[in-house]
Amino acid sequence: MKEPAGLSRDDGKRADGVTLPPWAKGKPLARDVTVPDTYADSHLTDTATTAGSAADKVASNKVAKYRQIANSHIFVPFAIESAGTWNHQAVELVQELC
Repeated sequence: MKEPAGLSRDDGKRADGVTLPPWAKGKPLARDVTVPDTYADSHLTDTATTAGSAADKVASNKVAKYRQIANSHIFVPFAIESAGTWNHQAVELVQELC
C-alpha cells in the first residue's frame, strides 16, 4: 500500500508513522517519537523540579513542527525522557487504549 498523502511538510520532513484507517473524527493518527535526555544541561533545571518537563517541552515543539497536518490528521507526539517519563499527551493516548 502506498504511503498516505499529506504527511510531508513543506520542508519534506514527516511524522514517524500514521494509522491507515481513520483513528477518530474521520482522521488518521500521526505520531512522532523523540527521546530527550532528562539530564542534559538544557533540561536539568526544569527536570530537577518537575518530572516530565523535558518530555512536555519537546512534545510541544513537535506539535508546532507538525501543525500543518492538523487539518488532515490527529497528531500525537511521543516524547519519552531518558529517565522514563512520558509526555502527558502520549500518556493520555495510551490510557485511552487500555
